[in-house]
Amino acid sequence: PDLAVGVDICQDVWVPVPPSTLYAFAGATILLNLSASNVTIGKSQYRHALVASTSAKTYSAYVYASAGQGESTNDVAWDGQAVAYEAGDPLVFESSGRDTSGPNSTECRFADEDRSLRLDVDLERLVQDRARDATWAQNAADFADRVRKTRLVAFSFDAPRAFDAPTLLAYRRVAKRPYVPSDPATLATRCYECFNIQVSGLVQRMRSSGLSRVVIGVSGGLDSTHALLVCCRAMDALGLPRTNILAYTMPGFATSTATKSYAVDLMAALRVESNELDIRPSATQMLRDLGHPYSRGDKVYDVTFENVQAGERTNHLFRLANHRHAFVVGTGDLSELALGWCTYGVGDHMSHYSVNASLSKSLIQCVIQWCIDSSFFGEDVNAVLASILAMEISPELVPVDDEDADGVENVSPTQQKKKKNGAAAPPRVQSTEAAIGPYDLHDFQLYHATRRGLAASKAAFLACHAWARDVPRSPDALATEPQPTLAGAGTVLADRDFGAAEVLAFQRDFFRRFFLTTQFKRTCVPNAPKVGDGASLSPRGDWRGAAPSSW
Repeated sequence: PDLAVGVDICQDVWVPVPPSTLYAFAGATILLNLSASNVTIGKSQYRHALVASTSAKTYSAYVYASAGQGESTNDVAWDGQAVAYEAGDPLVFESSGRDTSGPNSTECRFADEDRSLRLDVDLERLVQDRARDATWAQNAADFADRVRKTRLVAFSFDAPRAFDAPTLLAYRRVAKRPYVPSDPATLATRCYECFNIQVSGLVQRMRSSGLSRVVIGVSGGLDSTHALLVCCRAMDALGLPRTNILAYTMPGFATSTATKSYAVDLMAALRVESNELDIRPSATQMLRDLGHPYSRGDKVYDVTFENVQAGERTNHLFRLANHRHAFVVGTGDLSELALGWCTYGVGDHMSHYSVNASLSKSLIQCVIQWCIDSSFFGEDVNAVLASILAMEISPELVPVDDEDADGVENVSPTQQKKKKNGAAAPPRVQSTEAAIGPYDLHDFQLYHATRRGLAASKAAFLACHAWARDVPRSPDALATEPQPTLAGAGTVLADRDFGAAEVLAFQRDFFRRFFLTTQFKRTCVPNAPKVGDGASLSPRGDWRGAAPSSW
């Protein structure tokens, strides 16, 4: 029902209000352009810009094909360029026939023979985007009289079935990590924009607050490391000394020697005010006040044991901010907030300003690597950052070396495998992904639920196509998306795949946590700068979900 086709002819797309705009307002989701445009130097890039812009503004799939070999070259020449964009995004397609652009291309030019292009278009995405954009609908109303004059012609065709050859998505590459582009240049640009949006947001908050100092907890993990880098650049931009960053590392019952040393080394290398505040005495007192078994010497490491530590850290940070005339910079990220992997209220859920709240865990890893490549902070800082990137993601709240203790679990599969095989394993740590599942799969579902509004069945289909190793594929299918890379850094994120059953199981886990059990945490969140589409869970922004919800 969402398939409707509109046709431009040649220079229609060059004019300020092309006919295809009216066709889109009338319901066309696929726009075609048959062109007799000759080729000149630089014209290819201009066509790309036109088609990309038109498809983005009309929320359509725009396919452009110009005349090629066989036309008269008496005064002009032809390249037979074919370009396709979907809502501003280039579509990768397969081309039959020989051409000079290679397989899996985003354009075809200078072919010696006729070709047919094969590509997959997501019609539901286009319809969703139009429904979400109130301004688009208002603009359509402005042209209502002309839209009513559009001639509609019915047609029919045999639609392919999912399991016929070629299968659906044989000609579409599904992004594994929607928040992290795989192309090095695109990823570098995204990292640059993310980092500077965060810095700009924090600079403005400091100016408007009238405060010149910030308090931040530094654990030696990914999130606090990245937030500390943002704070440093903000101080530099304001012309303030980095000693105005009051950084505290707060070891608890499970803080490893490695992460504590990384925190101390990083604070020293960045020349911020470095402090250590041991939370174990105050946490022990609270556990004693609660009558918790741990206070009597029992090795019980339950959720109360974990949250007491998280709460004590945040409680100290807020009181330090009062005491030292500063405000607390939060470090929690988008992936954690989506899963509710944070301690509500007086815990890592809360701060005065949360610079990371719009970045996924994997994007934070990439931005840190980009900071290393850009040499913003010097070789000493880069060495510490590289060590932090290599660490297992862990909350470090449970001392997992006490193997006989109640509640000790969630050691990473890598560590379990090395132990089973008798190989030397790194120090055991509490593994976040062993507890809640792979961030990559959860981030995939988060993006398609909040940005695309997809039904669970379609999100599962796309996730299996992107991540599952045991899903049948057409022999003609495009290769899976390459790993995200930055120039000179190799692959930033580890390559991984899953069985289809795992993909579906983790999807169910995500839906349970996101819709059913943790929405209340997202109805009360600190201010934070939004950095991208599908990257804000603030009730004041893109996500206004009911709590409690149902699914």
